[in-house]
Amino acid sequence: MKIFSERLLELRKERGLSQATIARDLSVSLGIVCYWERNKSDPTASNIAKLARYFNVTSDYLLGLAE
Repeated sequence: MKIFSERLLELRKERGLSQATIARDLSVSLGIVCYWERNKSDPTASNIAKLARYFNVTSDYLLGLAE
């Protein structure tokens, strides 16, 4: 999900957050956040929902289904 990776990176940088901060706040490993941003691993549905709430965007936006 390349679009997911791009949007996650964009949202993180716009807000001045580190990968470690996101990992801590979402209770996931730093490695998984890194993998998501590098398009090496796809997030679970529950992690997509957590990220959408965290960044105050829709899951459709994260997945590239909406602008």
